[in-house]
Amino acid sequence: MRQAERAIFDLRRGLPILVRDNGSTTLIQAVEGLDDKALAELQALGGSLPRLVLSSHRMAALGFGDTEQPAAVSLAPLPDSKGLHELASRRDARLPAGAHHAPAGKADRAAIRLLSHALLVPAAVACDVTAAQAAQVKVEVANGNLLVVDADIALQLGAGGPGALNRISEARVPLAEAEHSRFVLFREADGVHEHVAVVIGDPAMWPEDVPVRLHSSCLTGDLFGSLRCDCGEQLRRGVAAINAQGGGVLLYLSQEGRGIGLANKLRAYGLQDEGLDTIDADQTIGFSKDERNFRVAHEMLEQLGVSRILLLTNNPSKVEALQRAGIKVTARQAIYGEVTRQNQRYLATKAARHGHWLHDLLDEQDEPASQQPESLPSPEAAARD
Repeated sequence: MRQAERAIFDLRRGLPILVRDNGSTTLIQAVEGLDDKALAELQALGGSLPRLVLSSHRMAALGFGDTEQPAAVSLAPLPDSKGLHELASRRDARLPAGAHHAPAGKADRAAIRLLSHALLVPAAVACDVTAAQAAQVKVEVANGNLLVVDADIALQLGAGGPGALNRISEARVPLAEAEHSRFVLFREADGVHEHVAVVIGDPAMWPEDVPVRLHSSCLTGDLFGSLRCDCGEQLRRGVAAINAQGGGVLLYLSQEGRGIGLANKLRAYGLQDEGLDTIDADQTIGFSKDERNFRVAHEMLEQLGVSRILLLTNNPSKVEALQRAGIKVTARQAIYGEVTRQNQRYLATKAARHGHWLHDLLDEQDEPASQQPESLPSPEAAARD
C-alpha cells in the first residue's frame, strides 16, 4: 500500500509510474499536466502506442452512457497532448472517427483510482511495455526513476480498515459561535488528507444523542463567503446549533468539491458558468455526482467515543453512510443557509438530483418532519430518495 500512496505524489508531479498485473507491465501517466515531450518519452520507454483511459462518467459525457467501468480508448493516429486534454475534459469534445473503446483492464482501472485519490482529472495515458523495452524499464526502476505499483494494491486505496486514520494533535480553539471548543486533527494513512473534529463543549455534559454535523471543506464558501453556495453559513450555523444544544462534534472533512478537490471544483464552476448544473459539470470532467466516502467520519466518531447521534444534515447519503457503519442516528435536524440569487440553482439541483431535504427551504412540498426520531428514513428509504 505504501507504494500506491507514493504513486499519488509522482502522478501529481507529472511523472509516469509502472503498474504491474500478473506479469504484465503498463506505464501510466496523468493527462493533466501532460505535454508533447512527456508523451513522446512515455511512448519511447514503453515501446507501444499509448491508449487513453477515461472514467465511466467521462465516457458518459462523451456520449457512451452504457459504460459502467473505466474505458480504454485506442486512437490511431494518437492525438498530441492538447488533443488528449480536450478528450479528457472539454465539454464539447467527441471521440474521433476510428476510435475504439473497450472496458479498461486492471492496470487501467488502477490508474483511474490513483488519479482520483491524487485529485487530478481522472484521465490517463497508458502504454504497455513491450518485450524489447523490458530491460530499459527495469533499469529505470533500479535507478529509482520509476515507481512500481501492484494493480490490486492500488485498487484497494480508500478501503479503510485498522490504521487508516491516526489522531495526530489537538488544542483548544475558542470560536465565535462556541467559545468552549477543541480542534482534534486526524490524518489518513496516505498522508494526503487531514480532517478536523471540532469538539464543542464538555463531552461529559453532552446529550445522550450527541449533536453531530459532517461538513466537507469548502475554501470558497467557508473562508471567502462565496455566494455560489451556502457552505460558509451552514458551517457557522452548525457550530452555533451544536453549542446551543449542549455541545457535540462538527467533523470538518477534507473533501473539497464533494471529494474532487479545489482544482477540479473550479473547473466545474467554469462549466456551470456555461450552463451546466453542478452534477453535469462534475461528470463532464470525469467524476460522479459525489466522490466522498463518509467512512472517515465513522472512524473519527469511533475514536471520539461517539456512537449515538442527532445528525445535523439535509443529505440522506450522510444518514445512510453512518447507519451502515454502525452509528445510531436517532434523529435528523435540518441545517440551512440563505437562499440567494447566485446559489438558488445549486440548491435546487441538490434537492432534485441529490435528493437533499431542502424542500422547506425552497418552498416545495414533501419535506420529512424535521427532528423526531420516528421521521428519520431508514437507509433503504434514504437510498431511494
